[in-house]
Amino acid sequence: MRPRLMLLIGCALCAAFLVISLAPGLFAGPPDAVAVARRLEAPSAQFWFGTDESGRDVYARVIHGAGTTLGIVGAAIAIAGLAGGGLGALAGFAGRLPDLALSRMADALLAFPPIILGVVLASTLGSGAVNSVLALSIIYVPVFYRVARAAALMESGRAYVEAARTLGHGEAAVLLRHVLRNVAPVVALQGVILFPLALQIQAALGFLGLGVPPPTPDWGASLQESRNYLTVAPWLATFPGLALLLAALAASLLGRALQARSG
Repeated sequence: MRPRLMLLIGCALCAAFLVISLAPGLFAGPPDAVAVARRLEAPSAQFWFGTDESGRDVYARVIHGAGTTLGIVGAAIAIAGLAGGGLGALAGFAGRLPDLALSRMADALLAFPPIILGVVLASTLGSGAVNSVLALSIIYVPVFYRVARAAALMESGRAYVEAARTLGHGEAAVLLRHVLRNVAPVVALQGVILFPLALQIQAALGFLGLGVPPPTPDWGASLQESRNYLTVAPWLATFPGLALLLAALAASLLGRALQARSG
C-alpha cells in the first residue's frame, strides 16, 4: 500500500475513533441499560451487535468502551512520551553521569517483556483507569527514553547547537529552545508507532481482570466477559475484538505512513 493511501485511511479511521471516544452518546444509548428478558439475543435490527448475558446492548458497550480503552492508552502514551522523551533528551544532551544513571534504569525496565511487566505493575497497583494508565506509562517510558536520547545525541553535535552556545545561550536554553524542538517530532512519531502495542497490552490487562472494574465498558473486559459464551453467543467476543483490530490498524497505518514520509 502506498504511503499516501495509508496516511489517508489511517487519518480517517483515527478521526472516526476520536469522535466516537469523545462523544459516544451521539452514536449509542446508555451502555448499562439492563433487560434480562432480552439476554443473549443475536444481532438484529434493534440490537445491531446483539445483547450480553445481562441483556445489555453490546453495540452501546462497544461504542462507550472506545472512550475507556483508547483514553487509557492515549493518556499512557502521552505521559510516557513526555517523561521518557524529556529524560532521554536530557541524557543525550547532558551526557556523562545523567546519561549513565538514566540509561541503566531504562535498561532494567527494558529487560522485562512488556506484557509481564504490565501484569506485575497492574497487580501491584490494583485495578482502575488511573492505575492502568500508570502501569502502561511505566512500560513505555524507557522506549521513549531510548528514542529521544539517540535523537538528542545526534542533535547535540549539529552546527546550530554550537552557534547557540557561541551566542551566549546557556545549556538549559539550548536544550529547551533548540534540541527539544527537533527531538519532539521523533518522540511523537514513536508514540503513534507504539499505540497499537500499548492497545494490545491494555486489552490483555482488561481480559485478565486487571483493567477497569465492571460495569465500566471496556473492550478487553468485554472479551473477558464473553469467554463463557463463545459457543452460544460468539458476537460477544466478535465485535469488541473487531473494534480492537480496527483501532490497532488505524494507528498502525498512520504510523507506517508517517514513518515512510519522514524517512
